[in-house]
Formats: sequence, structure tokens, C-alpha cells
Amino acid sequence: MVMTAIDLVKEAKKTINEVSVEQANRMITSGSIVLDVREVAEFEAGHIPNTVHLSRGVLEFKICDHEKFQDRDAPILIYCRSGGRSALATIALKKLGFTDVHSMGGGYELWSQTKS
Repeated sequence: MVMTAIDLVKEAKKTINEVSVEQANRMITSGSIVLDVREVAEFEAGHIPNTVHLSRGVLEFKICDHEKFQDRDAPILIYCRSGGRSALATIALKKLGFTDVHSMGGGYELWSQTKS
């Protein structure tokens, strides 16, 4: 069976820890590393304060060299526009050995609606 991108996201969401915006806000307040995996233009249009930006397309190539990601046990909150790319990024980081990785359900769209 050939899978679509949506199928990949659904599969990922079965195995990751997806958190609500409220839970994400608690993680942000408690000092978790916040990672935005959207494209540059999306990030520049608006993002959660104090966020590290690594686009999904280069994530696996750049994250291990980034100073903020040297402790693979540090809590990481990942977000994208709506939750698909962050789910896939969460799987990737888990495979790279990061142990405390969470994807924000609803992504930046939902988070920004709660801040309006």
C-alpha cells in the first residue's frame, strides 16, 4: 500500500507525545526548548518567543550541531503550522536519540488564536 503524507502523519501521531496548547504553554514556561520546524517565511511572519528555528527539510542535518540540543534528554516542544510537520519531526528526533520530545497539536495556528 502506498502511503500519503497524511497517512505518515497519522502513523506518527500514534507513537508520539502530542500535547495541547495549554500543556505546551506550561512546557514553555518551565523552560523547555521550543523548536519551530516551519519554513523561513512562516517563521518570519510570526513565532513563539525564544524559539529555535530549524526548517523541517534540514532538521536532521543541523540539530545535532546546534548548541541548544546537546543534551538529548532535555525537554523539547516542537511546533509547525498545524501539527503535521511537527509530528514527523518528533519521530525523527526520537530516532536521533532525543528522549523527551513533544509535538504541539494544532501548531502555531492554534497557539496564536489563544494569544489573540
